[in-house]
Amino acid sequence: MSNTQDIDALIEMMAKLPGLGPRSARRAVLHMIKKRAVLMTPLSTALQTVSQTARECITCGNIGTSETCDICASPKRATAEICVVEDVADLWAMERAQVFKGRYHVLGGTLSALDAIGPDELRIPKLLDRVDSQGITEVILALNATIDGQTTAHYIAGELEKRNVTVTSLAQGVPIGGELDYLDDGTISAALKARKAL
Repeated sequence: MSNTQDIDALIEMMAKLPGLGPRSARRAVLHMIKKRAVLMTPLSTALQTVSQTARECITCGNIGTSETCDICASPKRATAEICVVEDVADLWAMERAQVFKGRYHVLGGTLSALDAIGPDELRIPKLLDRVDSQGITEVILALNATIDGQTTAHYIAGELEKRNVTVTSLAQGVPIGGELDYLDDGTISAALKARKAL
């Protein structure tokens, strides 16, 4: 039995994280072991805490530590605008740009016939309920510029056509095939400011 079995298991777990391969995971684990007191112990505590407290916001689908996220609970946010995003990472990217002052709605993915993901597998019915019940005047579709993202945007726009709401989408700066989580803050800011009606 190897005397590095626990370390190897940690490296293997770290290598499963996005952006980390086996080499990067090895380097990260070695660094944490060397800085055990200032890195590994606090990280272990933080992971344990987050694993027990993290939950999905019941209103928008963001991740936080209470039933309603800080964005939905904030009285300073505009209540008549909803920015629809595919994933929580996209919401966080939009917030990083600090240009949108309304509320969000996380779909939890995109429509995909190949993967048998229809509107009911996403949070589209919940979005329509919010539009109907919360006095929403504008829905901004900030979905990734992929085929599935654009298909989802067109589906939602079609559903919202029957309601008295303005539907816009991000414009300049978001390349076709681009994903919000990989864009810089300036690009997201320009795209949000130059949104257009669908």
